[in-house]
Amino acid sequence: MVAMQLVMGVLVICISMASLHRFYTTDPLLPGLDDSAHCAKLHTAGADGYASFDMRALSDRVDDVLVQLAELQDKLEATALKIGKKAKKAKAHKQQQENMTLPEFRRFLEEEVIHPLYGAHISLRLIRIPRPDPEGEDDAAPEVDPLVNFFMAEETRKYVTTKGNREGRPSVYGTNRTYGSIGHACVLMRRELDEYMSYDVGAYCPDDWDLGQRLMLGGCDPLPRRRCLTRASKLFNRTLPINESLWKLPDDGNVRWTRYHCRGYKCLSARNPRPGYTRCVGCFDMDREKQRWMVNTTRRNASSTSALSLVDFSIDEVLAVKPGEVRIGLDVSVGTGTFAARMRERGVTVVSAALNLGAPFAETVALRGLVPLYATMSQRLPFFDNTMDLVHTAGFFEGWVDLQLLDFVLFDWDRVLRPGGLLWVDRFACARRDLDDYMYMFLQFRYKKHRWVVSFKSKEEVYLSALLEKPPRS
Repeated sequence: MVAMQLVMGVLVICISMASLHRFYTTDPLLPGLDDSAHCAKLHTAGADGYASFDMRALSDRVDDVLVQLAELQDKLEATALKIGKKAKKAKAHKQQQENMTLPEFRRFLEEEVIHPLYGAHISLRLIRIPRPDPEGEDDAAPEVDPLVNFFMAEETRKYVTTKGNREGRPSVYGTNRTYGSIGHACVLMRRELDEYMSYDVGAYCPDDWDLGQRLMLGGCDPLPRRRCLTRASKLFNRTLPINESLWKLPDDGNVRWTRYHCRGYKCLSARNPRPGYTRCVGCFDMDREKQRWMVNTTRRNASSTSALSLVDFSIDEVLAVKPGEVRIGLDVSVGTGTFAARMRERGVTVVSAALNLGAPFAETVALRGLVPLYATMSQRLPFFDNTMDLVHTAGFFEGWVDLQLLDFVLFDWDRVLRPGGLLWVDRFACARRDLDDYMYMFLQFRYKKHRWVVSFKSKEEVYLSALLEKPPRS
């Protein structure tokens, strides 16, 4: 048995060296590489060379493979040395040598030899070297998959690799190939993305939605798709009918609580001093939520009208500006979907942006029978131009937001709003000294002002609420 193990170790090392030798003799991979003129193309800049090919990423990939093979070799040599010492010790004491059982030997081969060797083998096979365009449109242009040699996880590399259509037929979009897109900041979070994409294809996904959200918030948005089965709560129950779900908290069993501070909706109550989240405190108290965006009774009495109540517009007041014209909209807020619920009662369909910032906001919106949009502000809105009747924002963009970032976001909102559509800025909070800068951000679009109110939040902070109408641009 010892001799068999040593033979297997030597055989694995030989196979590894042969694999590396085959890789370094790259003639089959890139014909003509030994030609100095052809090789120079890999390093030349300009349209006629391979300037866009990332040689550093390729070098890093080869180094990773070498490290894997070196670790495997060290492990096999250490195992062989350990077996040799045991054999000498048994011989010195004239004891019978202990041999591995077949199940133990099989487990050793699978875990310590085959899996590491398979990983190195896959890493080599997935290395992409630029080739001329197969369609012959530009003989000098290399066919390079962006970032394909940058990531370690096999699934990530497969995802970003170009997928050519079968038999060269055009797709429904009229294209000949498809690229899997990821956020550009994924290159800065390679370790986290490789962890996220390390799973067994076809098996259950790891319970790591929080890792995915962390990647999205870090700029790795959109995330790559995964080929695993999403987990659900083991106690998932039948959802409530729509006439009940709008104003009733969902069943605790319908949410996966493993990544939250709380383990149930009762814990998320505003009465709990440590609910695990800081935004939108009270959003999970349905009695309180029912009062939001309704007619403020204090405003009916002129003598009791306060400056603070003036920044609170009711839904009925806003819809009265465009009777019957507001049908679909977007709510960019931090909440549990109450704004969309009130709009639904009035026949308006609203999509609610929802991220799980310390509490199950996205799940709660969906379980209430509403539509959550699980996306960050880093991503362009997935709606076509001039399609939305209403964009509402509350408690999302405040005085912390960079002016240039806000500018890009507002132009995107302007893109999706139809002519005559309404932009409802609800209690935008900022420092008094920054108010002029933020006011310009909203006024630059020359929207018609239906409402524009500024009131004090504190001595140093103010609220801005506005109802603006997009002008026609033909």
